[in-house]
Amino acid sequence: MDSLALILEAFDPVAERSLLDIGCGSGTLARALAARGATVTGIDPNPAAVAAARHAVPTGRFAVAGAEALPFASASFDGAIVLNALHHVPDAPAALAEAARIVRPGAAILVIEPLAEGSYFTALRLIEDEITVRRAAQAALAAAIAAGRFACQRDITFARRESFASVDEFLRRVLAVDPARAEAVRDRRAQIEAILSDVAESDPERGFALVQPLRAQVLRNRP
Repeated sequence: MDSLALILEAFDPVAERSLLDIGCGSGTLARALAARGATVTGIDPNPAAVAAARHAVPTGRFAVAGAEALPFASASFDGAIVLNALHHVPDAPAALAEAARIVRPGAAILVIEPLAEGSYFTALRLIEDEITVRRAAQAALAAAIAAGRFACQRDITFARRESFASVDEFLRRVLAVDPARAEAVRDRRAQIEAILSDVAESDPERGFALVQPLRAQVLRNRP
């Protein structure tokens, strides 16, 4: 099981669906969806990421915006995806409310979030400790479901295993997500190497591997 497989299953058939990628980054997911015939719109608060997404997906529509205030009319999408992004949003409850607003009644919102556990998370904590924001994202999801804003159609936890040929490759991956981590990477290089030595799994083909558990929830917007 992986994130893309879950997304394709949740929105099957993807072709011709109008989907919003909330926190689209440089457009990796948007490109995969567009290649399968979806009409893709993406938002991200980072202008450089949005520019990269526009280049990657010329047929898509992209905007610089935060998830708490989406610049779209209510009930204008067939579904929304929040992939590894909710914990980066300063106001997760507001972001979930906006996602509910912009999808059509009964449409799905798929949220996939990394949990505060696993060897990848352990290694990342030396660079950026996300334990508080990851737990806050899970709490916001639980509160929205408990309040009846959504019906949770599916709730699954799975593991993403990523292999790296070197410490430098791992650090490039970490910095691609957030270049602001550069100072921590530089100052804590020796500690990072020590942690990786302790928690990483051996990968005979590449070098080492890290595991990150993720939780995926398919939410149905209330009619």
